[in-house]
Amino acid sequence: MKIVAFATPAAPVRLGVLLDTDTILDLTHPACALPPANGNDAYDLDGAFLPAAQRLVTSLTDGNVRSRLAPALLPRRSVTLHAPVPRPGKILCIGLNYRDHAEEQGAKLPSRPLLFSKFGTCVLAPGGTIRIPKQSLETDYEAELGVVIGRRASGVTRSAAMAHVLGYCNFHDVSARDYQFADGQWVRGKSCDTFAPFGEYIATTDEIPDPHTLGIRLRLNGTTMQDSNTNQLVFDVPALIEAISADITLEPGDVIATGTPPGVGFARKPPVYLRTGDVVEVEIDGLGVLRNPVA
Repeated sequence: MKIVAFATPAAPVRLGVLLDTDTILDLTHPACALPPANGNDAYDLDGAFLPAAQRLVTSLTDGNVRSRLAPALLPRRSVTLHAPVPRPGKILCIGLNYRDHAEEQGAKLPSRPLLFSKFGTCVLAPGGTIRIPKQSLETDYEAELGVVIGRRASGVTRSAAMAHVLGYCNFHDVSARDYQFADGQWVRGKSCDTFAPFGEYIATTDEIPDPHTLGIRLRLNGTTMQDSNTNQLVFDVPALIEAISADITLEPGDVIATGTPPGVGFARKPPVYLRTGDVVEVEIDGLGVLRNPVA
């Protein structure tokens, strides 16, 4: 199932499912007859809404069901996509988590996940404009695999971790390097407005059986700048959930950005930074393409 958040000119942001390249099922439409869900409760695998939505989508193979749901089917071209979790409770990011990226920097592999955060106010929709801060001359790109939590996780062991994952998405960890390095810590440089584009959709775990064998790429104005595979992760998804949940409770709708591969702008010689007029695309196998212009 591919979960999207979308709006139409006549209605505010709500959840749906991308059924194919051209059709979205509006899960909030009365024809779907789903239980109500408030905020990020909609992403809870233990709640009433999400399991019912999954059963409904599975039943669409029945022609009679699809006919009944016709009023809830919308052409994709008629909607505006938002980030698939419009306001995550937490965005938790991991630094230096690709072996080939550490090699690129000549850095020693970390002994435990290097954790930092982004604020919900920096979330950006697919197609939304990344805005370079007026004082930044070194704003950088970073393609990442996003992991969306679907079940409350506190003190979760590695062996149980994957049961707490709802699905995966493209994530772009935009970073103002001059802010990041000048401040001596990463909060401002990572959390400027528009610095967390992700989507276009969340692919649930049944669609991505193994998140550790996915090609991950970033293109800048059509030129491939990053090209690696999630098999290069230093700490895989279960290890990250175990490490984070030991101290920080993860909740449905939280997003973990798992780190970036080599090819980032600041490590190039000469460096390459985002500029007005650029277009950045993040593409991970099975997760579509996240495309954002820059201004």
